[in-house]
Amino acid sequence: MHKEELHLKFFMCVIQSRLLVRTPQRTAGEASTCSMLIQKPPPETDALKSLDTMDDPDTVEGIPIFKNEWIMTHEDNHAAKTLGVGKAIAVLTSGGDAQGMNAAVRAVVRVGIYTGARVFFVHEGYQGLVDGGDNIREATWESVSMMLQLGGTVIGSARCKDFREREGRLRAAHNLVKRGITNLCVIGGDGSLTGADTFRSEWSDLLSDLQKSGKITVEEAAKSRYLNIVGLVGSIDNDFCGTDMTIGTDSALHRITEIVDAITTTAQSHQRTFVLEVMGRHCGYLALVTSLSCGADWVFIPECPPDDDWEEHLCRRLSETRNRGSRLNIIIVAEGAIDRNGKPISSEDIKNLVVKRLGYDTRVTVLGHVQRGGTPSAFDRILGSRMGVEAVMALLEGTPDTPACVVSLSGNQAVRLPLMECVQVTKDVTKAMDERRFDEALKLRGRSFMNNWEVYKLLAHVRPPVSKSGCYTVAVMNVGAPAAGMNAAVRSTVRIGLIQGNRVLVVHDGFEGLAKGQIEEAGWSYVGGWTGQGGSKLGTKRTLPKKSFEQISANITKFSIQGLVIIGGFEAYTGGLELMEGRKHYDELCIPFVVIPATVSNNVPGSDFSVGTDTALNTICMTCDRIKQSAAGTKRRVFIIETMGGYCGYLATMAGLAAGADAAYIFEEPFTIRDLQANVEHLVQKMKTTVKRGLVLRNEKCNENYTTDFIFNLYSEEGKGIFDSRKNVLGHMQQGGSPTPFDRNFATKMGAKAMNWMSGKIKESYRNGRIFANTPDSGCVLGMRKRALVFQAVTELKEQTDFEHRIPKEQWWLKLRPILKILAKYEIDLDTSEHAHFEHVSRKRSGEATV
Repeated sequence: MHKEELHLKFFMCVIQSRLLVRTPQRTAGEASTCSMLIQKPPPETDALKSLDTMDDPDTVEGIPIFKNEWIMTHEDNHAAKTLGVGKAIAVLTSGGDAQGMNAAVRAVVRVGIYTGARVFFVHEGYQGLVDGGDNIREATWESVSMMLQLGGTVIGSARCKDFREREGRLRAAHNLVKRGITNLCVIGGDGSLTGADTFRSEWSDLLSDLQKSGKITVEEAAKSRYLNIVGLVGSIDNDFCGTDMTIGTDSALHRITEIVDAITTTAQSHQRTFVLEVMGRHCGYLALVTSLSCGADWVFIPECPPDDDWEEHLCRRLSETRNRGSRLNIIIVAEGAIDRNGKPISSEDIKNLVVKRLGYDTRVTVLGHVQRGGTPSAFDRILGSRMGVEAVMALLEGTPDTPACVVSLSGNQAVRLPLMECVQVTKDVTKAMDERRFDEALKLRGRSFMNNWEVYKLLAHVRPPVSKSGCYTVAVMNVGAPAAGMNAAVRSTVRIGLIQGNRVLVVHDGFEGLAKGQIEEAGWSYVGGWTGQGGSKLGTKRTLPKKSFEQISANITKFSIQGLVIIGGFEAYTGGLELMEGRKHYDELCIPFVVIPATVSNNVPGSDFSVGTDTALNTICMTCDRIKQSAAGTKRRVFIIETMGGYCGYLATMAGLAAGADAAYIFEEPFTIRDLQANVEHLVQKMKTTVKRGLVLRNEKCNENYTTDFIFNLYSEEGKGIFDSRKNVLGHMQQGGSPTPFDRNFATKMGAKAMNWMSGKIKESYRNGRIFANTPDSGCVLGMRKRALVFQAVTELKEQTDFEHRIPKEQWWLKLRPILKILAKYEIDLDTSEHAHFEHVSRKRSGEATV
């Protein structure tokens, strides 16, 4: 995802399309190919046009949504179980730590052991590789237990001067050869990966020197004749070109957003201006996405220095915000922020400017290393796991002719790229900024970064016009159950509408409020501060419009509504279908409308992801972490957790991947009593190891007979004398809370794109002095599909919908389920007979293409 894309995050994760898996539950043969898509930046035009032409890849705000494809059957599906026999893999983390590194280490260890390879930890990064001894220790399946939810890196990281010298690398090579290790997985930033490539290029000479000095034998040299290197990028800055998201970025955004939310409350109390400095010496990604997440008044990033008169513009912006009734100002500064002449812009400089010119009570907060700390988000856990799986396959399939590669994220696919090509393009960005070629630096960052920048400029720098020059009236409403991020979508929709010169109305309580006339006009300040608020400020109900067409039609006429933006879940979609049917009888309903999917269930046809799902997923993961900690303390305990989602098993599946569950029961994948018994027996065997706890997730409507109580009773009975069982029904806590950075940014982008489409569609539907829209494409769902945010007619989506169970007939995430069992140590066959193509980073100057 130069995810105008996740989550995800998050994400949410797994093995690449070339990884082939077979499970008893699924028998259909499915295949896909993996390709690196070179993304072109949007044309250099005004911001509104840029919004209109956004071709959002599978990233939303740079947060990937994982949609990997794999083949489920193959005649040689036992290949992976012997792929690593006789081989050894070492894994190390180097440079700055990043949340999610432990998930990657865990996946490398478990998948490596699964393939028959021996896997070694290298403690303390390259320093441990040089020092050897106890720093290099063999890993077991159990040794990575309880690692998934930990921040930082359990095996340690360190800066190593010794490895920069040939003598240090000679010692490192000796340590590897003596243990028979010829495969090295390096998790770190561009410096760490560059060091790994140097190590590999010198390998033959190092072996020769070691043999000549008598430190290794001829036989040892022959067995270690070549070294395979695979890199995984772990960096909270998201500054590595060639991958859409780096491990740790999403978690860092979580930390920053939590702090900004906390600071906002005190800033409002005292009418203060806060200047927050976030990490990002060379990359402004964290600052930019944070500004969208919290609705900041201004952001300073190194790729896009402000104009020469930025001081006047900033002060005018802050005073205008205060004059509109705001009690606070938030300014986000990347630590590497500069002006057009390359002079640093510090947070203290900004504070002094605001105090001197405006006299505002101003405070500076430098977030520092708190951004690296804390529990990894669900997205980063799955991203790390997915990359770790692919890294093992890349290592074991490597040959002497295979260049050192980095496992990267391209859209929803894991791809292998030449390590040094990625490093070179990353350096090109820095060089472009050093040479004041800022437009080129921005394009080199990729399309997602550019689109984020365009939306930020619209919402923060464009003054709303005094007159309603657009002359259109658009209404915004929430429908269905509340979902975190709904308010961010409303805010974006309202403000983009006002920027376009339109009149924007808000409807309270969904279709019921539209029928009752609970409608009011919204100004710029009406939605101030809504971005970070959970639930639905407008109120939302599940009522459908069909029974109230007459009243709704009357109010559409009364309030001169010419377009409708509906933000909600399955009820919003079905309500849209009813509006299309109602057009046959009520001309007033012949107005354009667009549905923005917003539901924790992620069950709206036409979109792979919904606003609110990432927040719910993180809530489940946080709860599972605490439950697992409880189980670890009491020993021999299995928890059965019921998640929401209706008939859609998205939450149970993805939370299972992110929390390290032993099983996840869902409606879409039928299971029998034999499957339940097999899971119990699996847990019985697990209790004989050092990992004496279990976690089982159950989607609330996965089976009408195998209820949560039934499964709890079954596990309790069958586990007598071996383990205890407990159950938890998470309930509506999954719908509450402050939205995650992913949901805030996804909602903001969706709202902006929906309103831009709406203005164009209203203009297109203007006939004989009135709006008359009766074509199928005038009633759409705005959804994320593959590599784009696309508008799809609700009538065309009917064939793709299972109305009885309120889910799409095809759901991409079902193809991710086998990875859960692989990492939980089930006997799943992994077929590696099809290989991913080794891609290359392509980059053209003059903005024709970007990485």
